[in-house]
Amino acid sequence: MGEVMERIRLKLANINVEFVDREQALERVREWAKRGMVNVQVIYGPEGCGKTAWLRQSVELLKELGFDVIYLNPVEREFAIETEIKDVKERLLEILREMTDESWARAVWALIDLGQELIRARRRKIAILADDVFQAIGLDRAAIYVKGLLGILEYPPGDYDVAITIAATSEGLSRYEIGRHRWADLLAMWNMMREGFEQLYEQLPGNKPEFDEIWRLTGGNPKMLAELYQSDWRADEVIRSVISEKMITKSFITKWRKWLEKAVEDPDILWEPDTPEELINELTEKNLIIYFLPDRGTRLWVGESPPERDLELGIGKYVAWQTPIHRETIKYALKEYG
Repeated sequence: MGEVMERIRLKLANINVEFVDREQALERVREWAKRGMVNVQVIYGPEGCGKTAWLRQSVELLKELGFDVIYLNPVEREFAIETEIKDVKERLLEILREMTDESWARAVWALIDLGQELIRARRRKIAILADDVFQAIGLDRAAIYVKGLLGILEYPPGDYDVAITIAATSEGLSRYEIGRHRWADLLAMWNMMREGFEQLYEQLPGNKPEFDEIWRLTGGNPKMLAELYQSDWRADEVIRSVISEKMITKSFITKWRKWLEKAVEDPDILWEPDTPEELINELTEKNLIIYFLPDRGTRLWVGESPPERDLELGIGKYVAWQTPIHRETIKYALKEYG
């Protein structure tokens, strides 16, 4: 990162940690800040891979590049407003004053209007960062929302120099809903690379298992690192939590046992043409896999892409488990419901 930009501090398992890594992803933000964008950029990737941390650091970066920035995350109930236009600040604060689910959903839709208000106020450089908003408004309205963000770029109520609109999502099926239209560029983000993830791991206090063990379990996913830390590094406890959270039932395992037994060994088995579409949809909806990984090393990735194949981490060429723990959860359920 540039020397000027301050590294934000984030909460990881209730521990204050410093933002690390994501150099390439931040460089992409610098490119957008310089050139602008034609389409909305929709960023998808494993749940808890660090999209929110990247967006929050991007707020700092864009602010220092002279942008008016509005960031909103209704899931984490976080927002940031970096603008001198008081009316825009006051409108968003008024909506969020009650801090209810309904007010956060209203704020999500208000982002589009507030972006247009900034242009009307003759702000030359604006950025709207919508983080995990589809959960608040419903998957069926994701594409409509993206079209609204696109309107800021295509039909602004005034002139501007550069406008940036980014929406990030962890919900697997939202990618397909949005991808049916040409209103957005779909870009993937993966879990952290090993070196940066080790820097994050080192910031957690107390006795810890060896880093290699944590890497093999998490594959660089900060959310899974936090869950392991909170469970006092008991992987079996985290696995049981995932089973409950993702509703991995006996009927699900029984129905798809033949396929799942193969997929935990090599996720690319799910890429075979005879794979039931219903199974792929269920695994995607439960946020267990990322299906149809883009070509590695291309601009279809924000930041560094995963290896072409790494079966130890559950990564295939076309399909990957979101983290090794997600794969281990299915292994555990196959035995539990055997």
